[in-house]
Amino acid sequence: METTLTLNNGVQMPALGLGVFQSPPEETVTAVRTALEVGYRHIDTAAMYFNERQVGEGIRAAGIDRSEIFVETKVWVSDYGFDQTRHAFDKAAGKLGLEQIDLLILHQPATDRFEQTIRAYQALEKLLADGQVRAIGVSNFTPQHLTELLAATEVVPAVNQVELHPYFVQPKLQAADAEHGILTQAWSPIGGITFYPGFGDQRVSVMQDETLVAIAEQHGKSAAQVMLRWHLQQGRSAIPKSTNPKRIAENFDVFDFELSAGELGRIDALDRDTRNGPDPDVPRPERFATVIPEA
Repeated sequence: METTLTLNNGVQMPALGLGVFQSPPEETVTAVRTALEVGYRHIDTAAMYFNERQVGEGIRAAGIDRSEIFVETKVWVSDYGFDQTRHAFDKAAGKLGLEQIDLLILHQPATDRFEQTIRAYQALEKLLADGQVRAIGVSNFTPQHLTELLAATEVVPAVNQVELHPYFVQPKLQAADAEHGILTQAWSPIGGITFYPGFGDQRVSVMQDETLVAIAEQHGKSAAQVMLRWHLQQGRSAIPKSTNPKRIAENFDVFDFELSAGELGRIDALDRDTRNGPDPDVPRPERFATVIPEA
């Protein structure tokens, strides 16, 4: 199985990345450096995580050539609009300490201001044309959001980063992404979102699912490793988040075993079709208004 995926514009992206959502800034530098030392070559962050600066520090601390590392970050809603989003690139690049960002995506569809979302994406198209980013995409877009975006823009998103784990498989969304040549990238790929603050009353850990535990035991792996392997074998990108050095290493140790078609099917069948994170169709004006500081 390939450890890299080819995006729809030919850019190569490592399939597995380190996520830093909710990683405290003081822990992010070490987490990023640890991940790169383990073998990760893809780091995913966002303006709204307020740790882009620390991601840049971690990359420099690892001492690995910049050309080997794929850096992905996201523009927050308060920076949507053509000029605002072009400036959002400047803010992100300044904090990361990079001249070029590998993948820049819009963090939310922001349905209450979708015209601004369109303008923001048009700014990404301009950044792509100018070579300031290597690929562009979106996050948390539903099939309907994609249809509306594609009707108003020129460049098909390379990636759609969405909540996706065995309890929320989103088959219709995956099919829509595939139809348009968009790579589906899973956030909360091992189900940590079941503990997302303020969303969902059920605190059920996917990690403890009997089916996943049984499959893991068959392979001498953990449930988390089985979930990551499930994503990779089905052609998705996954960005597990951790600041724990042992977990960071464990999450990367998924290239030495293979799930059978039957096992993949059993995992697909765990789908509860229940979103545990925020619903992208529901506007959150107060949160959307969060100001992203200058670099």
